[in-house]
Amino acid sequence: MKIQIQHKITVFLLLASLQIVSAQKKDENIGTEVVNVVKPYTPTISDAFKIKETPTLEDDDNTRTENIKYTIFSFPVASTFSPSKGKAANVDKSKEERLYKNYFTGGLGNYLTVFSELYVTENIGDNDYFAGMVKHLSSNGGIENIPVNDSFLNTSLDLTYGSKKSDYSWSTDLGYQIQNYHWYGLPLDYGASLNEVERNGIYDSLDKGQTYHNFYLGGKINFNESIFNEISLKYNRFWDGYNSSENRFVAKPSFQLDIVENLIKTNLIVDYVGGTFAKDFLWTTAIDYGFANFGVNPSFAVKKDDWSINLGASIFYSLDTKRSDNQLFFYPQINASLKVVGDLMVFYTGIEGSLEQNSYRDFTNINSFLSPNILIAPTDRQYDIFAGLKGKLSNYVSYNVKGSYVNEKNRGLFRSNSYNENVPILEEYQYGNSFGIVYDKLKTLSFFGELKADFSKNISFGINGTFSSFSTSNQQEAWNLPAIQLSTNLDINITQKWYAGAAVFFVGERKDLIQRTNVFPLLPESNILKIDSYFDANVHVGYKYSERFTAFLRLNNIANQAYQKWLNFPVQSFQIMLGGNYKFDF
Repeated sequence: MKIQIQHKITVFLLLASLQIVSAQKKDENIGTEVVNVVKPYTPTISDAFKIKETPTLEDDDNTRTENIKYTIFSFPVASTFSPSKGKAANVDKSKEERLYKNYFTGGLGNYLTVFSELYVTENIGDNDYFAGMVKHLSSNGGIENIPVNDSFLNTSLDLTYGSKKSDYSWSTDLGYQIQNYHWYGLPLDYGASLNEVERNGIYDSLDKGQTYHNFYLGGKINFNESIFNEISLKYNRFWDGYNSSENRFVAKPSFQLDIVENLIKTNLIVDYVGGTFAKDFLWTTAIDYGFANFGVNPSFAVKKDDWSINLGASIFYSLDTKRSDNQLFFYPQINASLKVVGDLMVFYTGIEGSLEQNSYRDFTNINSFLSPNILIAPTDRQYDIFAGLKGKLSNYVSYNVKGSYVNEKNRGLFRSNSYNENVPILEEYQYGNSFGIVYDKLKTLSFFGELKADFSKNISFGINGTFSSFSTSNQQEAWNLPAIQLSTNLDINITQKWYAGAAVFFVGERKDLIQRTNVFPLLPESNILKIDSYFDANVHVGYKYSERFTAFLRLNNIANQAYQKWLNFPVQSFQIMLGGNYKFDF
């Protein structure tokens, strides 16, 4: 039965195959059919084949759990260690030092020297403030072997009112200063041809001295976000006890603009000085002077990699208001610096120049023993070429070395005035005991070195020196300019209460000219004199009694040298001053 059924299936399959072959051969062209797709297939998430997170395992061995038992083999260990309880370390907090707005300092020393200084400041509202300072220094004199009055006085008053806004800040300044000095520097051999009565008469006449007065008024405006960076104005009125007077006005607007991370800055300068001396040195005619300098200084700052370059120039137009001698000046203003080894070593170089306005007041601030009839003219600082290295030797020590070559035209030099013993004297400054100003073309080659060290907040040290070589065109020497200048200082906080410090200055040899005019013959005798070098050592020590009060002791010129800062003008020898400082608030 089974065999028959298999035969029937075989016969059926053969017949079906023959029928399919016959159908293909009969009509090979099956024609075309149009199929309209009503909706494209859109799969759904339910059509996806899902894999279970926990598949069903059919292997029974995988479902068996094996019970594992752990045992520890332990035995006691003898130990004598007993840890101590922990305790937080105590941190000593230093008491915050209170800052006071005002202070008074006063001191009294030998030579009847009196020093005092008062500074006060007070806030007015949220943005305004007021500040004022009164300063006084005087001495009754008493320098050894000086037969005339050598006392001096210097007192000043400065007032400031200002305001700070979000976009700008401004301040105004008002001040007055009075100074009195005596021409006590008589030549060593002065009066050799006179008798004692005549000499004593001259000594008695040298008692008035010279008195300087200065009044100033100024203001400044600073802008935070504006093309105007700063504008400053200042007016000075200066006069003396010999009817000399001088006016000076200085205006300095400043503009700056940032373009593509580069800073373009322009400074404008208007500087006028004018004055009158009642009589010239021979007491014959008056001296009038006046100069108005107008300048513009554009500059362009560029930074690329480790280079910083400032390219600029200065143009000045100088107007001589008394002689109609007007001039135009051009000066380079180029500076560049390169970080050779980061902040450890920075190379810098440049060339600069400027027209520097001179004034009677500026000269008297350097040398107080000028005769009231000097020549005033601006200095043409044609160029100053310099190069140097600065940086750090460590985190506590910094250095700076620099070499420069300066060419100045019409440089003012202090030189002793001439005198004549045989001619009746009219004024106190005509005894060879005053100085005048001579102008010359001066070239200066100098080297400067400086080292500063802040070993800690309690110890700081510094030393610097300048070595110069001068070349003149018309004058025989660069009068009263030292070839060597050195200075060093040390400040130490010994304890929280005690502090001390020292400062030493050394000034090298200088030269001046003695000019004596005799009646017979009528020829001047000129001698170049060397002024010895000197050093001045000063120390001070202080004790902070409280937050408010500090006492101090100052010792000046401890080497007891009566050196000459100017020809025939010795300074006070050993000086001692005891004083104190008191801080307070209103």
